[in-house]
Amino acid sequence: MKLFTCDHCGNTVYFENALCERCGHQLGYLPGHNALVSLVEDGGLWSTPAFPDDAYVFCENTHHGACNWLVRAEPGGDIYCAACRHNETIPAIDDPLNLARWQVIERAKKRLFYSLLRLRLPLETRSENPAHGLSFRFLADMPVANGSVLTGHESGIITIALAEADDAEREARRTSMGEPYRTMLGHFRHEIGHHYWDLLVAGQPAQARFRALFGDESADYGQALRAYYANGAPTGWPQTHISAYATAHPWEDFAETFAHYLHITDTVEMAAAFGIRARPRSEDTSLAVRVDFDPYATPAIQTIIDNWIPLAAMLNNLNRAMGHPDAYPFILTPEVVEKLGFVHELVHGRRDDIAVGTG
Repeated sequence: MKLFTCDHCGNTVYFENALCERCGHQLGYLPGHNALVSLVEDGGLWSTPAFPDDAYVFCENTHHGACNWLVRAEPGGDIYCAACRHNETIPAIDDPLNLARWQVIERAKKRLFYSLLRLRLPLETRSENPAHGLSFRFLADMPVANGSVLTGHESGIITIALAEADDAEREARRTSMGEPYRTMLGHFRHEIGHHYWDLLVAGQPAQARFRALFGDESADYGQALRAYYANGAPTGWPQTHISAYATAHPWEDFAETFAHYLHITDTVEMAAAFGIRARPRSEDTSLAVRVDFDPYATPAIQTIIDNWIPLAAMLNNLNRAMGHPDAYPFILTPEVVEKLGFVHELVHGRRDDIAVGTG
């Protein structure tokens, strides 16, 4: 994520902002330009001095306080933005609680799409690709009929339990499952990893390299999960996996690694936007950092990791100073970094390198 600037008054504005607090101009996000622009209304359409040749409308979900993205105004064109057009099911938003939770979900989803668009990953809808197009179902629990909704992925369809948008409920689930980290954005980044495994790894040349790093995904998935929940992660798992859950099955290892790749890349970009420099008053020079590059465009994973490790140490200790848990309670071993490198090569399209093991 980066910082944005109001193109009318020069004020710093942020990704979710719908209004510039200094000049009062309406703001809208243009995903094709990765720009948060000031707007002028004319007869129900919006224009921006930044890109004066086009007229825009707001995504339909703006009316529900769930979006600030723009769509090019065209006869018979989309009424939903590049992110919201993937929604298949949303909760009944005439219920104020459902609406509030859905708004939380959409904020996290927009941050996911920011990364996917920056990485230029394929983003087909279900109508464009009925077999593997990406769609979202945001579902509330049905206490009488079907019970609790489970967050998960199946053939491009990502289901998110609406209850996960409630901070207290999500924290209770995190504690009961012994997880060090559980966020709405983390759910999205994990489940999208399953989707891109289907698109970029399954049946592709990269699959052989995947199996060498993550294991054979043909192992029975249901049996593997039952064994994990019964017995936990094996001894020594932190040396080879980013999380305990990643040990459950190669698919989960990949999804967890994919999620962490997005965590790291997006946070490093924000650090660069703030011009983060650190020279700790210590003899340990490994904690020095100068983040001055775009991690979304960097060819080498090691450059990202070399900056992330001291940055994560800084974030964790700042959190501790505020009485909060670590922002990033994970360890990046060489084995884990190699898996992150696989994801880096994969999303940047260097799949031939992966196939022969040079990534």
